[in-house]
Amino acid sequence: MSSSQDAEHITWQSAQCYLGQVLVACSDTGVCALLTGQTLPPLMERLRSRFPRAQLCQAESACPSWLGKVKAQLTDGRSAEPLALDLRGTKFQQQVWQALQSIPSGEVISYAELARRAGCPKAVRAAASACGANPVAVLVPCHRVLRSNGDLGGYNGGVAIKKALLAHEQTLSAR
Repeated sequence: MSSSQDAEHITWQSAQCYLGQVLVACSDTGVCALLTGQTLPPLMERLRSRFPRAQLCQAESACPSWLGKVKAQLTDGRSAEPLALDLRGTKFQQQVWQALQSIPSGEVISYAELARRAGCPKAVRAAASACGANPVAVLVPCHRVLRSNGDLGGYNGGVAIKKALLAHEQTLSAR
């Protein structure tokens, strides 16, 4: 059994934005979680659930550099500085998340197209599940994927967040 000294150290911080409360967590490798909601307690519970063995510590600075970069991505990801990400998942999830990162801001694709881009055109439901498992939604833009009929489908942070993200990107694209 490992000691607490062996536990992974994850630093987190939260902020308010147009999506509501945003909790961002960072490992030694990069941003490992981005969670949205209305209040901090359920977001912290989701973070603890995602990293049950980790030592979670609130950032000492009110806005560490990585949180500033995330806020810039949320404001206008088209010109924001790239972020180091710590994406943990299966090989297929990694392929899906890589494909998601190639969808430009303001554009959308179908889950079927996402499965094709991930190299498994028949794995549409699995691609949708990989979107749901995305630990850094928004930074890896699974909100840009819709059902083939144009419906929004689901979203890990809730359909209202998906709508807000798409509307925000449409506004930016119109500028």
